[in-house]
Amino acid sequence: MTLFPPGDNRRETRPFLPDQETGGYYDGKNMALFEEEIDSHPMVSSLLNKLANYTNLTQGVREHEEAEYEDGAKRAGPQMGTFIGVYLPCMQNILGVILFLRLTWIVGTAGVLGTFAIVFMCCACTMLTAISMSAIATNGVVPAGGAYYMISRSLGPEVGGAVGLCFYLGTTFAGSLYILGTIEILLTYIVPSSGVFVAARPEDEAWATSNNLRVYGSACLALMALVVFVGVKYVNKLALVFLACVALSLMAIYAGVIRTVIEPPDFPICLLGNRSMKNDKFDKCAKTELVNNETQTTLLWALFCNGSHLNATCDEYFTLNNVTEMPGIPGLLSGVIKDNLWGSYGPAGVFVERRGSVSEEVQENLVMDKPYVLNDISTFFTLLVGIYFPSVTGIMAGSNRSGDLRDAQRSIPVGTILAIATTSLIYQGGASVGKNLVIGTLAWPSPWVIVIGSFFSCCGAGLQSLTGAPRLLQAIARDGIIPALQVLTHKHTLMACLCLLTANGEPTWALLMTVGICEIGILIASLDAVAPILSMFFLMCYLFVNLACAVQTLLRTPAWRPRFKFYHWTLSFLGMSLCLSLMFISSWYYALVAMVIAGCMYKYIEYRGAVKEWGDGIRGLSLNAARYALIRLEEAPPHTKNWRPQLLVLCKLDSDLEVKHPRLLSLTTQMKAGKGLTIVSSVLEGTYMGRGAEAKTGEQRLKAAMQEEKTKGFSHVVVTSSLRDGFSLLVQAAGLGGMKHNTVLLAWPAGWRGAPDYCWKNFIETVRETTSAHQALLVAKNIDRFPGNQQRLEGTVDVWWIVHDGGLLMLLPFLLKQHKVWKQCRMRIFTVAQMNDNSIQMKKDLQMFLYQLRLDAQVEVVEMHESDISAFTYEKTLVMEQRSQMLKQMQLSRNERQREVRFLRERESAQLIHDLNTASHCSSSQRAAPEQVQMTWTKEKLITERNRHREGVGVKDLFSMRPNRSNVRRMHTAVKLNAAVLTKSQNAELVLLNMPGPPRNAEGDQNYMEFLEVLMEGLERVLLIRGGGREVITIYS
Repeated sequence: MTLFPPGDNRRETRPFLPDQETGGYYDGKNMALFEEEIDSHPMVSSLLNKLANYTNLTQGVREHEEAEYEDGAKRAGPQMGTFIGVYLPCMQNILGVILFLRLTWIVGTAGVLGTFAIVFMCCACTMLTAISMSAIATNGVVPAGGAYYMISRSLGPEVGGAVGLCFYLGTTFAGSLYILGTIEILLTYIVPSSGVFVAARPEDEAWATSNNLRVYGSACLALMALVVFVGVKYVNKLALVFLACVALSLMAIYAGVIRTVIEPPDFPICLLGNRSMKNDKFDKCAKTELVNNETQTTLLWALFCNGSHLNATCDEYFTLNNVTEMPGIPGLLSGVIKDNLWGSYGPAGVFVERRGSVSEEVQENLVMDKPYVLNDISTFFTLLVGIYFPSVTGIMAGSNRSGDLRDAQRSIPVGTILAIATTSLIYQGGASVGKNLVIGTLAWPSPWVIVIGSFFSCCGAGLQSLTGAPRLLQAIARDGIIPALQVLTHKHTLMACLCLLTANGEPTWALLMTVGICEIGILIASLDAVAPILSMFFLMCYLFVNLACAVQTLLRTPAWRPRFKFYHWTLSFLGMSLCLSLMFISSWYYALVAMVIAGCMYKYIEYRGAVKEWGDGIRGLSLNAARYALIRLEEAPPHTKNWRPQLLVLCKLDSDLEVKHPRLLSLTTQMKAGKGLTIVSSVLEGTYMGRGAEAKTGEQRLKAAMQEEKTKGFSHVVVTSSLRDGFSLLVQAAGLGGMKHNTVLLAWPAGWRGAPDYCWKNFIETVRETTSAHQALLVAKNIDRFPGNQQRLEGTVDVWWIVHDGGLLMLLPFLLKQHKVWKQCRMRIFTVAQMNDNSIQMKKDLQMFLYQLRLDAQVEVVEMHESDISAFTYEKTLVMEQRSQMLKQMQLSRNERQREVRFLRERESAQLIHDLNTASHCSSSQRAAPEQVQMTWTKEKLITERNRHREGVGVKDLFSMRPNRSNVRRMHTAVKLNAAVLTKSQNAELVLLNMPGPPRNAEGDQNYMEFLEVLMEGLERVLLIRGGGREVITIYS
């Protein structure tokens, strides 16, 4: 079926589109049915085009590289493969200062088996972390931030921000470690005589070395920061050169190890007894030597004796023991591995002795001027773990370059795991070299290969750290989750400054902050002291990577679809446990400090940070936990001991959609010592299609008011055809499952006498519905006079316990007194004794009851004797009924007037139709026709007669009325109770009263409102309480 004939070029009328033409007739003709929503629902082709052109900013951000293309040519897509993009960067970051400067010392101290255990634990930790990281990295694109991005998007902004800062600190202190290693190699092996500080005495060597490390380290840091500032492209170009040096060094080491099988190197070690000695102050390992057949003393003799002649007085240990020389590197076939299977730990300052050698021991004090080899620091297994662990870090280097990879989801798992496997084999092989050895002596063809390789390795790793850390901080600042980064600094916030880039693409302010923190690590001036610090931060980061993978796997969310399939949640938990164990094994106090830092950052971001919804695993875990808890709550109703007020707060919104009574939210906050559910709701009259946007705006205004009053809960605005239906809907359907409200809080309709009838009728219907639903009801009179959260009251909270309806009347004052507003107030409980009650016994029983309830309150029994109904009560009841009757007549008159006007209009229409039908009749008939349909009553006559009749009868009836006996009795009760309350509690800060139930017959609704008004008359703040029909407080434990 076609709307136009063939060849007709007219466009069809489109009821869904505006009349204005936005393009040619044939533009998008095939998809015209969807063009109304094309802005919010793009075509599939457009979506795929955006995905294909997506460019990813990595931790090595690439804005500066655009300067290389001055002609504006478009940069080619990512072309880096697994080897260049992942394997080599991981290798360069893993192999570094520890391998060259500390591995042989660790082997010599821990022994072969101990070193194998250390290497295995650390490598297993990084391998399990790499498996978890591969799963997360292949579950989608990983933009700038690397590990921080993965953790924050998996575990939420709080955990991500805290761990991201720890990872940043770890990366920054890693830069300090590499710079200290660089300077140590420079001053120890390359130019040992270039120190600025020189020790005058042997005991001052440590002081001089530390100061030299500080001076040269600071200069090296400034130089490296300048290189990074100039451009990270130079760092990337030097990376391959540095990595080539590392590879040549490793090849030289293993070539030297193989060479020891054929020809062990000449590296003698001098022993005095079983004590090792440094040979830098003597040339021959002997006490004496033959020169021209004459025995002469050596330089070693002069170090232990007070003269160079043979009869000089010498050190006792030197005299009793012989000097021997042994090969330092005896070769693989010499059994050196077997001799060094076990470790030898000791405190600082202890002699390094050869195990198995015999010597004559003497009692002597430690003398620093002797050339003995001593322990620099106290050594134990856990210390070595903390020092060694930085040598296996760097596994995140590949994931941080995901935007530069041709196929990131394939390259990251393969390259990272291969790099860890390779370096693990290298370290395991290095662990079997031997004890008390210098790794450079193994190198073939020259030790300088190792010296130069280790120097450039440390330089390259330091540059990589100074390049990556600022970008990590920049990624955290861009997310805007840490308010501390928003402190104003001149024209920019600190967050904006950290995000600023120079013309060559460097985050300048973030780089300066990184340099400042890195300088702190350099001032420590001890590689062994800095290593455990960064170990803590890296281990914490790895721990949360494993946790993120485990949480995502166990949640089984639809979005968890990693391409890397070789993972399991048990491996992630094993890696997480291993990380936590290594933290406390390395240094329990550093571990606690790192956890405290992360915990403080977590709470700070949670309390003050920006709200982010990243679809994280913690959110999913919360949803699963909430679902499980709701299902469990459905199994049985809560016990009395678990009862707490779950509030449904019915608020009113004014014409501007602002909360009309914000003190209602203040009261809600003050009652939340029970920590129950809070739902703040409001109703808009109309249709949802017409007022849906206003409903959403109203919800936002409710949330803002709740935040201002510190009310924790949920807000909801519904749109219904009438306010009555909306209130009924909320009372019935608010909440979910076991987390439904059990108490309704609303304000007393002040000025209800002059308001339309539906105002107080809606109130009474709400009272009836809460009673029918077995829900408690709280009605606050003069709600605008209630205290705000900043006020502090000192007075009394008076409870008038007239009838028992569950104990809510006594529980609420206790909850209010937990809040600082009411904390200084005293609680008083009044009860009423009738004529046949023993008021003294009632007081004792009530005091015992309060003691069993653990409530501290003053008790008073008010006696209300039977008395005649006063003329005031009789008159007040009569006026109430007369007013009610008059309002009914006025309402009836309005209804009759509307019906009569409608009837007259129908008769006039009938008259007009009759005249038209008889227009063609004869003249006599025409004259007679109107007389046949003449109305007996005209409109004016009917209204005049009705008013005359009503005036006479209505006034007569009103003045002849006698009040209803039941109403008189109820009014009598209200007047007497009000008088008693005014006598005792007129100056109370808050009065809590039992709320009488509404009448069963709707005809008495208006009288019910009058009774409540009389009951509360003259009181400043009143809270009417009506229980839900169940016990909410108990004396049992």
